[in-house]
Formats: sequence, C-alpha cells, structure tokens
Amino acid sequence: MESNTNNYQYQNPDLGWAHSYLLPVINDILADVKAKNVFELGCGNGSVANWLHQKKIDIVGIDNSQTGIDQANKTFPKIRLEEGSAYEDLSKRFGRFPVVLSLEVVEHLYFPKLFAKNVFDLLEPGGVAVISTPFHGYWKNLALALTGKLDSHFTALWDGGHIKFWSENTMRELLSEAGFFDITFRRAGRVPVLAKSMIAIARKPNI
Repeated sequence: MESNTNNYQYQNPDLGWAHSYLLPVINDILADVKAKNVFELGCGNGSVANWLHQKKIDIVGIDNSQTGIDQANKTFPKIRLEEGSAYEDLSKRFGRFPVVLSLEVVEHLYFPKLFAKNVFDLLEPGGVAVISTPFHGYWKNLALALTGKLDSHFTALWDGGHIKFWSENTMRELLSEAGFFDITFRRAGRVPVLAKSMIAIARKPNI
C-alpha cells in the first residue's frame, strides 16, 4: 500500500482480515479469466502472492513497503516480489502480463490516474485488471451516518490510511480515462448495498 510519505508496516507474513471476504471473490474472478500469470501491484507482505502461488499461478509482485518486501522475501523466497512504486514505469521493468491484480491499494494513493495508467501499460492487449477498494455508495454512507460511525470509517487518525474514497462511478471514470473498457464490478463482504469492498474487473483493448 503506497502514498508518497508512508512505508506501510507489516508485522507478519499472514493474510489480513480483509482477505477473508476478498479472496473467495478474487478466486472466482481469476478462474473466470483463466489466470495463469499475474502481476500483483501492491503485494504487501506477500501473503496473497503466496496464495496465488499455491494455486499454481505464476506471480510477480511489487510493493513500496520495505518491511513488507523484507517479510515476503524471507517467508516466500521462491516468489519474485520486489520493492517498487505504483508510480514508476513498471512495464519497462517487468514486461507485460495477462492479468494485473491490485487489492486495497488505490485508496492510499495521491495519484490514482498514474496508478491506472501503469496498470494499463502492464497489461498485454486484451488483458484484465482486477482492482479492489473499499466500497462507498449512498446507502452505505447513509447507514454510517445514522449509526454514528462516520468518524471511525473516514478517520483522519490512521497514519498511511485511506485518502481516496471510491464509488463505482468514480472508479469506472478512472479506468475509462486510462483506456479500459468492459468495466464491471463485484462486491465483497456483507450484503451488496453495504459491502465492505468492491472489485473492478476491466479489460484492455485487444489491439
């Protein structure tokens, strides 16, 4: 997870609490697109990369957190996971892939348009981007307001925390501007109208 100023700290190589509701949906999406080779942008401590590796998917990943990459390389030495930025020319460094996966990263970024451009450039023609971020919509925000949970949800007190709050409309606009088409969404966690996260599936033109 990346901003301009924060080296996100990882204490262990385990999957996080959000993965309990994200990964079942991600598993279905990757099966639908027949993913065999994936680039993970924002691999953190390597736990998701290892989950993919165990499913016989070839995986390369980057994260700007030195503690995350140190943890990943120590625990999962057979997987190529390196320190890197969502803002650098990743396709020049790593090549192109049929699938790019980025889980709960874009909400931490100052420059999401550059992130989207780099995801697009990382993909082969016809490739698929799979991007998750916390879901925000009218009914969920209303529920947060009515239950007095706006301060905890939109907290300003989390160092390195969320600085962008995405709806399906704003995420679709971001990806469309980057050149993606056939943009669809899945939701994960709770009932859909109050979902914890949404997952965008977007395709790069096959040209």
